[in-house]
Amino acid sequence: MTQSIIDVRRWGEAHLYTLRNASGMRIEISDLGATLVSWLAPDRDGHFADILLGHDTPAEYLNGSAFMGAIIGRWANRIRDARFVLDGVAHQVEPNEGANHLHGGSAGFHRQMWRAEVAGDALVMTLRSPAGAAGLPGNLDVTVRYALDDEGTLSIDYEARTDAPTPVNLTNHAYFNLSNGASIRDHRISIASETYFAIDATSIPVAREHVAGSAFDLRVSASIGARLDASHAQLAIAGGFDHCYAFDEDAQEPRVVAVLFDPSSGRELSVSTDARGLQFYSGNYLEGVPARNGSRYRKHAGLCLEAGGYPDEINMNGERAVLRPGETYRQRTRYGLRVR
Repeated sequence: MTQSIIDVRRWGEAHLYTLRNASGMRIEISDLGATLVSWLAPDRDGHFADILLGHDTPAEYLNGSAFMGAIIGRWANRIRDARFVLDGVAHQVEPNEGANHLHGGSAGFHRQMWRAEVAGDALVMTLRSPAGAAGLPGNLDVTVRYALDDEGTLSIDYEARTDAPTPVNLTNHAYFNLSNGASIRDHRISIASETYFAIDATSIPVAREHVAGSAFDLRVSASIGARLDASHAQLAIAGGFDHCYAFDEDAQEPRVVAVLFDPSSGRELSVSTDARGLQFYSGNYLEGVPARNGSRYRKHAGLCLEAGGYPDEINMNGERAVLRPGETYRQRTRYGLRVR
């Protein structure tokens, strides 16, 4: 079953594109940052609410620091000391989080106007990132395809090509709150991974650790609030979860890597991806961030489940993080919303 684009409307200097399906779900996406702006979904009683955090105006997205709902690139997550070596050449990129490079820099994909086109049952966003953007080599042509099916699954398909070797790691930075409430502490989460990356005080990975016996063991569904309250040095460093769970290798097809459930509404979100990593971020720095209707978010108001490569992977396993001319970067992620 396919969905349809029901409207396109002006939104300040940007546009909003609306996807809908047969059950009445509606997803709004902006060409500013190729951003997921809202997702109206039913609860177990059939009442619709927005399961995404967001701002009121395009200016808040453009000027904000939370990367709310945006496509992140060229490099999602961090690069240590904003430096890497590629084919024997040292590169210095923009340091925009202390000494580190974060989420593509101050003019990353989240602040770019994308070209949008309706293509059958999908909304296709394209962007050219010029050579030298944030200090990264090569022109990069990116395509992101959004589609919503009648079963309630939002598909995000990424492709990128370059004319010179360059690091690439793309993701979406949507914040979810399935209860449309003040906090995600009552949500339950499972992540099907045996290992995660421990981080230093600047959020750079320092070791790959086993989850067994720790607050990071989410192989069985657990209360987010209870885990946030656990005593663990890594939780103290990040103010909660802001860690990448590892799945070793990219998969041939998207497989379920995480399930988020809200007992109060019955909404359940499954995350499937062919990527090798999943960043679980529990909204540790949302305090005071502009919210809808002129309000402000509190800490842990929403969470991100960002599929992609590993943080600082260009400095860990450089070749796997590099896109070369003649190759195509591909990544597929599915967010499936059900009610139980």
